Order: sequence, then structure tokens, then C-alpha cells
Amino acid sequence: MVLHNSPYSSACLHFLDGLSWSLVFPCYWLLDLLLASCVPTSLEKRRRSQHPCSFITLCVLISAPLYLLLFLASLPFALLGFIIWAPLQAIRQPYLYTYHRPDTHQEEQGQAGPSDVSTGEWRPQGRSFCFCSANVCLLPDSLARFNNLSDTHRRAREVGKRIRNGASRPQIKIYIDSPTNTSISAASFSSLATGFRRTSSLDQRPDQAHTTNGQADNDTEPFTECPIHASGAIDCPVHHPAGNQGSSECPLHPDQGDTAADCLLHNAETNSSSHCPVHNSRGPTPDCPLHTSGVQISISAPEPEPQEQDVEAGNHRAGEQTGGDTGSMTASRESITRYHGSDGGIGISSNNTLSHVPRTSIFKRPGRKRRHGDEPFDHEISAFFPANLDFLALQEVFDHGSTTKLRRQLHHYFPYVLSDVGRYGWKGCCSMFKFLNSGLLLASRYPILDARYECYPNGRGEDALAAKGALFAKVHVGTSQQEQRVVGYLTCTHLHAIEGDASIRCEQLDLLLQWGAEFRQSSSQPSEGEKVLEDLVAFDVILGDLNFDNCSSEDKLEQQHALFTQYKDPCRLGPGEDKPWALGTLLDPSGLYDDEVSSPESLQKVMENEEGRKEYVVFPPSKSPCRASSQKGRKIPLKGNGRRIDYILYSDEGLLQDWKLDLEEYSFITQLAGVTDHLSVAMRLAVSTGEEEP
Repeated sequence: MVLHNSPYSSACLHFLDGLSWSLVFPCYWLLDLLLASCVPTSLEKRRRSQHPCSFITLCVLISAPLYLLLFLASLPFALLGFIIWAPLQAIRQPYLYTYHRPDTHQEEQGQAGPSDVSTGEWRPQGRSFCFCSANVCLLPDSLARFNNLSDTHRRAREVGKRIRNGASRPQIKIYIDSPTNTSISAASFSSLATGFRRTSSLDQRPDQAHTTNGQADNDTEPFTECPIHASGAIDCPVHHPAGNQGSSECPLHPDQGDTAADCLLHNAETNSSSHCPVHNSRGPTPDCPLHTSGVQISISAPEPEPQEQDVEAGNHRAGEQTGGDTGSMTASRESITRYHGSDGGIGISSNNTLSHVPRTSIFKRPGRKRRHGDEPFDHEISAFFPANLDFLALQEVFDHGSTTKLRRQLHHYFPYVLSDVGRYGWKGCCSMFKFLNSGLLLASRYPILDARYECYPNGRGEDALAAKGALFAKVHVGTSQQEQRVVGYLTCTHLHAIEGDASIRCEQLDLLLQWGAEFRQSSSQPSEGEKVLEDLVAFDVILGDLNFDNCSSEDKLEQQHALFTQYKDPCRLGPGEDKPWALGTLLDPSGLYDDEVSSPESLQKVMENEEGRKEYVVFPPSKSPCRASSQKGRKIPLKGNGRRIDYILYSDEGLLQDWKLDLEEYSFITQLAGVTDHLSVAMRLAVSTGEEEP
């Protein structure tokens, strides 16, 4: 079990690789710029049509010939660099493992997101884990433009920022125990939501390059204790800052000052009666967040876990494992999970541990109901990545420079990252020359013990130019009372993309199952002469872009593959039929820059509407002359909710007899609106051991 933290085993080889790439890069960069200038995005076309004599058009006309001349001049140097670079790829490591030790000082000051979590003693009742998969389309800029995307390096930074901003926010739950009220009323929600500072993704647009890092505002005066917000929260609409209690300015209507006579909260400051300041009714109102009747509001963030001994895995040292702090109390409507009704008992917080007690628990209620009566788990369309995200699998992280920028952003939240996965040049089963690697990236908050990459040997056409394959990883998530390691297995993959090549994808799925079984067997065997207890397996999850959907008649062969007998798909009823709430994850590239879908919140609203999905989601191929890649305005009937090609599958095989996997929630995420042409998917699994808390 050796993790490769350098592409080459010697410094000399590493130097030669850097030298060769410095000779090749100018030619590669100029060629990318030249091709990119010839393939405008729909946003650039729109701007040029509005201003035909604009400065942008003039720049393109001047720069294209200049790029061509410089490209031709750099060709001899590139040829020399290629002669050095190509043979080195045969001995290059198949992935790069990086570990970023969290900055303890920043965490204490609330300036960093949650770091790696503790892998200490495995609690008897088990834990919950959150997984996410996303295709981010970080191709070289000229190739990304064929998907109507541009500026790959900027998008890489933006993707990393949005992921860590969404995952590092606190976990917020509102429980409403009412037989009639199935949602938070507009008045009660507005009074609650105004008090939270929303995450930076609310302001993220396709043309924005910067977002906030969720840092705490140290200049804000302390606030009085609020029954909704934790101590020290800012921007509370009910309480004024300390030292300003006598102000008559309305916190929700600052423009009106003393004239805000109609504001309920403003009048509440001098109203000592039982009249509710939000709902115009006497006495406690069941669905009001300011009353205690039947409502529980809880805010939880990753709790610090006890420090444990250093974890050694191969050639890496994990160091002290500490629970992270969220940095700032940020929230949004999409981060609120609602359950209705009652089934007895207190609801379980969706944090890393099932027994986690919310940091702030204001109101009590007698019971809990799931939001969705048709499923034993929650499912939603969210504008944010799930809070306390544990594992992240990305596809199409092809561009080398973008990989570095993305990895740097992710390391603010994920300590352990496997990136730069795959092969270049000629190597083994990859018979054709590989210009691009696999594009896979895996990030984890738990220590990675072992990893392996395998290349699919049967790629065809343009797909064969990339080293598509599968990345397998073994992670350490805890230690039992008998000193047995509790581990989980993760598989990240990206299958063949060309339509009509069902047989190729099925062969790749066969290899995926075979390689996965071999990896689990080899990684569970101790080293020669080493006596250790057998590992306990908590989960086995496959994440990735499989490039087929479960509803298209063109993909019947893949839909019936043995993969779905060994692994469970939460969105699937059977071959050819998805559950009604399942969404297509492939967006129509032509509409990426429309105002209706340009932000996470607007895309979320579109995805919640059937007509909106028909406008902006790619549907399975149809016999109609209308092309699936250009669907806007099509009037023909469409079946299902679009092409769902991004999957998270899990298996409960290999668990101990008393252990059990329960799916807690499944999400379709719109936070990457405008920076990729896929929706992200997330899933939270609860691993229970069948034991009771002592």
C-alpha cells in the first residue's frame, strides 16, 4: 500500500519532465488560443451580434494571425520537448497523492472550512457519510468551447470555491410537527432567512471569477442572545447589535426608520403581549419560528472530535485528525431540510456521526416525519453542495493547469486528494497515444490508505485520445473497539461517451466490476509477515459519469448490466424506468448562459418545473428530426425528466451480518450553474452496526 506523492521516483526524471514540458508548453498554449479564437461560445456570439464593431471582434481579427505565426515559430522547440517527454510517460506514476495539513490557527479563527475528520473509535451506532459526483468539463479551452464553455482556468477556481463554500456551511434543519402544515410559510421563512448571511454562490454568475471564502466578519459587534441564531450570529432581524438596543430603526426595513409602522417585527419591540410579531394572531402559532409549539430549529456544524494517534498508510503520515469548524455561520433556503409529521423519536442530524447532538437546539417537538412519503429517504433539488461533504469524485479534470488551481481550492476543505490520474503517451493497454489523462479526481476528508488506477483498453474514436479508466481508493473511517480498522471503498470512473457504442460501455462495466473485486482483495491482504486484524467494510460506492441513461431505448444493453444487481441505484425503479423525482443531469449546452439558468438559485427553480426541464435538460435521443443537443422550443412530447448519466451507486455486500446501510438523502445540485454542463449529484449513507449506545 504505497501512495504516490510524486509523478516520478527520482528528482532527475522529475527535472527532465519539467524541462520537456517547458519546451512543449508554448506551442500547446498558442495552439489552444488559436483554436479557441475560432470557436466562440453562445455568450460571445451574443455580445458580438449586439456590438458588431466591438473591441472584442477587432482583437480576434488581429490575434488569430499572430497566434498562428508564433505557433509555427514554436514548433521546433515543441518537437525537441516531445522527444524528451514522450518516453518519460511510460514510467510516470498513474496518479498524484497530495495531503494538505489544515492550518490550525486559521481554523481557530474561523477562516478555514472543515478539515479532515477524526478516524478515532468507531461508535457502536455507526456514522453517516456524504458522497458527491460532478462532471466539471475542465478540458483545454479550445475543446471546452465545443460544450459552449470557455476560460477553463477561471472555471477551475470557481468550481473549487463553490464546492468548498457549499460543503463548509453549517448543517441546518427545521422540523415542523403539524398534521396540516407541510411547508414553512412565507412570513415565517422570511423572518428566519433574513437573519443568515448567505453563501457566496448566491452572487455567482458565469462571468464572475471571485467568490468569498466564507470568512468571519471580525468587525461586527457582538449581538444579544437570539432564540433562532447561535450566540454571536450576525445580521439577526430580531435583535439589534449590542449597544444599539434603544434604536427604533427597523431591522427589516432600514429605509423606513421610525415610519415603519406596518412592520411586525418593528412593532414587536414595544409589544409585550402574546401577539406574534410575524403572524397576526394571538397566542403561539404552530408554524412560526418564534414560537415553541411543534417546531424545532437546530443549527449544527462539524463538531471537534478527540485527537487520535497518527495514522500511517504507506508512505504518508496523516497527522492529528481534528474536526473542522465551518468558519462562518452561512446558510440558505436550500440548506434547510424539512421533515413533517411524526414517527416517534428525535430526528437524526445529518452530520458525520449519527449520534451527533446539534450545537444549537432551540425548540422541542414530539416527533418527526419525512418530507417525502413515497420514499424512506429524502430527495431534493438543492442550490448548494451538501453540508459536511465527506467524499468528492470529479470527472473531466483534464487540463493540467486547471487541475493545480482546482486542487489548491479543494485543499481548503479536503485534506486528501488524488489528482492528475491516468496515463499520457503510450503505455500498456492504452494502445493509442493519449493526449489527455483520465480526467478523474477524488477528494476525501478521511485518510486514504490505498489507491489504484486502471485504463480502459477499448476506447474508440476521439474518446481513445483520453486515458479514460477507473480510480479505486480505500479510506480509513474509524477503528472498532477490537482495534479493527473500519474502511470504505470508493470507485470513480468515466465511461466511453460516443453514442451507439453500447457494447464498449458494457465491456468497460465488466472491467469495472472485475478490477473493483481485485482491488478490494489485494488491499485487504496484510503485508508479508504483518499480523493485523481483518478490516471491517463500512461502504462500497461507485461514483462517476457513465454516459448512458436509464430511460433511453438506445441504452437498453447498459440498463440490464450486472452492475445494477451488485450495486443499488437510488433513482432507479428498474431497467428503462426511473423514479418520478429523478432528474436528468446533462444540461443543454446552448442554454447555459440564459438568465433563467445563470445562477444556482435560478437553475434550481427551472429544474423544479417540468416545462423548464424540457427547455434546458438534454433528453434521450428521439426519432423526431429535432436534435437532442438543440432542444429549445421543441414541442414534441418528452418522456421522463432528461438524460441522467451521472450516478452514485452503493453496495451492501461485504458488510458484517448485523451492519446495515440506510440511504438518508439524495440530491441534485445546481451550485455549478454556468461553469459546467452537468448537474452534480450527492448522496448521504448511514452505516449502522446493530449495536446500542452504551
